[in-house]
Amino acid sequence: MSDKLYNDYNSYLRRLFGCRVQKITLDAGLTCPNRDGTLGRGGCIYCNEKGSGTGAGLNAGITAQLSAAKERLSKRYGAKKFIAYFQSFSNTYAPLERLSALYAEALADPDVVGLSIGTRPDCVSDEVLDHLSGLSKTHLIWMEYGLQSSSDKTLDLIGRGHRAASFADAAARTRARNISVCAHVILGLPGEGMEEMLGTARFIARCGIQGVKIHLLYVIKGTRLDELYRSGAYRCLQCEEYAAAAGEFLALLPPEMIIQRLTSDPHPEELAAPRWALEKQKNLEAIETYMREKGLFQGKNYGRIERNK
Repeated sequence: MSDKLYNDYNSYLRRLFGCRVQKITLDAGLTCPNRDGTLGRGGCIYCNEKGSGTGAGLNAGITAQLSAAKERLSKRYGAKKFIAYFQSFSNTYAPLERLSALYAEALADPDVVGLSIGTRPDCVSDEVLDHLSGLSKTHLIWMEYGLQSSSDKTLDLIGRGHRAASFADAAARTRARNISVCAHVILGLPGEGMEEMLGTARFIARCGIQGVKIHLLYVIKGTRLDELYRSGAYRCLQCEEYAAAAGEFLALLPPEMIIQRLTSDPHPEELAAPRWALEKQKNLEAIETYMREKGLFQGKNYGRIERNK
């Protein structure tokens, strides 16, 4: 673990590759079963037409997106190697022939050392996982599954269209092929308090996965969540509340789990609320301050989960 109170992603990548490694977010122009009518239309209540991504796939291919981002990130961070992150929508939701071509195009870049595949846990086939298992023999491969909450009641409320059990199943099938798994979770979902949020921490701590991304639920203009917010039916977390939830969440996770994200990065022009979500460094400091004041660190309370099994 680094000098931080949690096992951060940048330090993990530096240990693996000996240099600064930066993720490049990609839009492959795919869709989602919660948008194309298979499960629903319009996506989850917090998701806009970009699928929580960049929208870049509408205008540029994978190679062009990589090239533009590499130049920018090399100058800004001194990055020498890159992870191709298929972010927008569900990046296993297409025929294997199309998916394998997209993955191969990204890995053809000699500076790309691996892939992160963002997707839903209910639309990843064994065939796709077998293909990715083959790629993992020469590259770093992470599957990033959107769990959001371990509460099926919450998943219904936000319109996810799958159960928490779908995540557990996808994680088990992925780990059986020695591919690393990262769970995406959201703090501040409608109807959830500290008890429900920490229930999600306990759930993923038992799933045998390798990483987690913790997001704040923020309100994007034009979404169904925006309608709830403007009507007064939804209240955003305050910064102090989020810091407390994130700190307590981390304390329940296995100490070796990689923390890929602790804050969200909303696009300023899309953000309706809360505006404090734009202050990334301040929010990270708030989480660390809370943890230090409470004597917390990643894994401190994980043993309690193990004893209560």
